[in-house]
Order: sequence, then C-alpha cells, then structure tokens
Amino acid sequence: MQVRVLGCSGGIRGGRHTTSFLVDDDCLIDAGSGVMRLGLEELARIDHVFVTHSHLDHILSLPPLLDSVAGLRDKPITLYGTPETLAILRGHIFNWLIWPDFSRIPSPDHPFLRYQTIRVAEPIRLGDREITPIPASHTVPAVGYLLRGPESSLLFSGDTDSHPALWEWAAMGDVTDLIIETSFTDDLCQLAALSKHYCPKDLVTDLERLRKEVRVWITHLKPGREEAILGEINGPGLEPVARALQEDQVFVL
Repeated sequence: MQVRVLGCSGGIRGGRHTTSFLVDDDCLIDAGSGVMRLGLEELARIDHVFVTHSHLDHILSLPPLLDSVAGLRDKPITLYGTPETLAILRGHIFNWLIWPDFSRIPSPDHPFLRYQTIRVAEPIRLGDREITPIPASHTVPAVGYLLRGPESSLLFSGDTDSHPALWEWAAMGDVTDLIIETSFTDDLCQLAALSKHYCPKDLVTDLERLRKEVRVWITHLKPGREEAILGEINGPGLEPVARALQEDQVFVL
C-alpha cells in the first residue's frame, strides 16, 4: 500500500496545494487542489474517493475530476463519506446549481458518481488495504482515516482540534506514522479554538501523552507560517519531534 502526498497545505501559494493523498493509483483521501497535479490518465484510474469533511479545501477538485474523466470510464467513481458529509455535498455542491448531480447522469442506473456511506470505526476493505474512519472534532461533521497496509498503519487526523479519541487510535500498535494538522501559531490559538484546528501548544501537550514512538508529520500549515508553527512545536535547539509533511512524500505501508 503506497500513499503519495499530492497536497498538504492549509492554503495556496507558490505551488502549494490543499489536502489530498493518492493511495496506490486508484484511491484518493480528500480531493483538495493537490488532485490537479495529476495527469488525465492518472485521474481516470481513480475509483475511490474518501472525504474527511465538506470544507472546500478538501473537496474542491472533486467536481472537475468527475467532469474530466466521466467519458473515459465504464464505471462510477465511489465517493465515501459520513451520512452528514454526503448530505452536505448532495445539497450544496451536486445540486444542479453549483454543479450537476453526477449521481444521476447520464442516468440514475448508470451514473458517473456513486455515494457510499461510512461510519466511524467501521473499516472499508479494498483488496489487502483497509481504510477506517476515525473520530475528528471540527466545525462540521468530520473524520480522519487510519490507513492499514500489509506491513503497518498510518493515521491521518483530518481537520481537528484536540480530542481524546484521536490519541486512542494513534496509540494502536501498528501505527508507525501520524499525519496531524496544526494550522495556526500559538498567538492565534483563540482563532484555532473557534475554527477547531490545532495550535502548537495543544499539539505538544497531546504528543507528550502518547506513550509510543511514532513519526509525526505536520500538515495543513497556513502559508507563510510554516516555519513559525514548526518552531513552536519543536522548541529552540531541540531534536525535532515533528516534521512538515511534503508534497510527493511517499509512505509504504
């Protein structure tokens, strides 16, 4: 199971892209602007899209993706989300006002898009791969994902602030890598709390409670604040406890 980072920024600037991961060559975790880095043949191979939540930076490539590959495929793309997230996307994106309802064209019996409901802690198995929604705490209904391959597991927090369930999942025995968001510096912790994102002091407190060794990768850093956020997480002159996630970084599970 190979996971490639297509986008991992908390915004856009200078070639940076918002959240999306390519799992092998047929599956996306979120569909932010990072998806637009793929060529048409690569896009046409995507069969599965798992979304964490409905915010635009995590789903903005989904409508043009469907439009671009619809005529190149003989089966629908399956969109996985919680009932609440799928309801938001149906009502506010694929509603014929913002974008066509691809779950009903070219016909309801043979659509370009199929919805698949997921629930927290219930794994979805795709061959020897396992993708399990995990709890998240955000301003809209949201999840993270535990990606389990034959050798190890990677935990992606999704957009979230501090909550105990995340760290219960992170403490699982086969988790070797933790991708966790930290969007704001500590001077903006009030904004982080209002928007339900991590700031460094809260992340450091939670990491100190994690009683196992994992590699920690920080995602969703706001453009222009990356170095400051990482500096506050790691502290001055200390061995880094966390590193910035990078586009095209690859994890093999």
